[in-house]
Amino acid sequence: MLEENVLYFSCIYLNKTILSTTSIRKVITASSVGTMIEWYDFYIFGSLAPIIATQFFPKENPTAAFLATLAAFGVGFVVRPFGAIVFGRLGDIVGRKYTFLLTLLIMGGATFAIGLIPSYESIGILAPILVFVLRALQGLALGGEYGGAAIYVAEHAPEGKKGYFTSFIQTTATFGLFISLAVILACKSLMSADDFSAWGWRIPFLVSIILVIISYYIRTKMEESPVFMELKAAGKTSKNPLKESFGKWKNLKLVLIALFGATAGQGVVWYTGQFYAMNFCIQNLNIDAAQIQWMLIPVLLIGTPLFIVFARLSDRYGRKWIMLTGMALAACLYMPIYHGMAAQADWKSWEETSVEIKESKIDLNTKLSWWSNTYHYSNGATRIEKSEISQKPEDEHHSPKVTTTIYLPQKNIFMIGLLIFIQLVFVCMAYGPIAAFLVELFPPEIRYTSLSLPYHIGNGVFGGLTPLIAASLVVSTGNMFAGLWYPIIVAGVTVVLGAFLIKEKRS
Repeated sequence: MLEENVLYFSCIYLNKTILSTTSIRKVITASSVGTMIEWYDFYIFGSLAPIIATQFFPKENPTAAFLATLAAFGVGFVVRPFGAIVFGRLGDIVGRKYTFLLTLLIMGGATFAIGLIPSYESIGILAPILVFVLRALQGLALGGEYGGAAIYVAEHAPEGKKGYFTSFIQTTATFGLFISLAVILACKSLMSADDFSAWGWRIPFLVSIILVIISYYIRTKMEESPVFMELKAAGKTSKNPLKESFGKWKNLKLVLIALFGATAGQGVVWYTGQFYAMNFCIQNLNIDAAQIQWMLIPVLLIGTPLFIVFARLSDRYGRKWIMLTGMALAACLYMPIYHGMAAQADWKSWEETSVEIKESKIDLNTKLSWWSNTYHYSNGATRIEKSEISQKPEDEHHSPKVTTTIYLPQKNIFMIGLLIFIQLVFVCMAYGPIAAFLVELFPPEIRYTSLSLPYHIGNGVFGGLTPLIAASLVVSTGNMFAGLWYPIIVAGVTVVLGAFLIKEKRS
């Protein structure tokens, strides 16, 4: 009994000591680096979706292959709630540190293995099966990673600064996307397009194992969360966190409020503002993928600090209305923003520029000296071909020489990037404070389990399926803006429910 009391008061002293020293920065660094690497692992699949569609799925129907790739991408999100249950329970019983050490290894191993899968042409149907299995493992691991990292940092953070310190965890998802794009573009710049499509795309998957090993080593040097140490020393850890989280109405009500009043809307705003915006530009506006990826890098770099800004504001003014305002702005402005993006990719807005000259001989018995054809594509792109007789035939037995100039749309990439940046502001408002909000919502003994499930349903199911659902709506309706109705409706409903159900609570 004496030893338990000594341990209990030692943990309290340790907690206060940690919170009053700069070691909190080490905690944030170690947690953030590991989480960022896991997001990198998760997002290189989405960033390489067009190439993966040609590698692991039949090539006869490119549209079906791309949708199948998005479905495989979505599988990783769908299984995240199951990972939240499995690893959330483990984190509440065994501890925060060892749980997200395990998730890191599972994620890293699955990502490395994707880079080793033979193509569809080599092993047939086994290729997409392996992709779906490994994506499921990634989703399970990520289901336990985020909650552990956010809770670990929050339980080290001083009073009144949980939003600020946990916001560094919030930046890791965007930095993971940023690094995935940077690595992919670096690989593309070092080899030909054919080589990258043939085998170079595997490099971003394979090199991730190095980052995982480094992150694992860093995390092994970390101490357990002081709050969990206090609970364990006092014998107050949960024996059955699943039952306590979801079997008691008092706690289940909090889970439902977190899901339908916060994370569902936040999830669709996050994936619309970053992933769907990129796919929209490539698939619907016919903009080169590399051009969009290069444009996104400065946008992400400039916008990411706003996660910290809005989270810090939430420490002072409250989490609720900052998050809900971001979602409400997104729901109201998505349509005009995406119409604006389409307008900036429209040839009519720009002076026609000759980008290709080709000469040919054709039979022509007409007095016309020139003519033009305009081609409109289902994805919204337009091409103009203007043909002109550049040399008259020598006699009636010869064809005239015709020069055809192809006019392609000039894209205002700067303005498109600015419109994506505005969406990123909405993302930062909705996502920046949410880790602190969720940590404060649930009691510490069941926090890992209770927090992880609504977060990963909101982000994994509602948010993660945004690219697939939106792309399917576009294909089925033929309207490239139809996909926006899904995030608009989900975000709008979340704002209404959150406004009535969420009660501010800060610590």
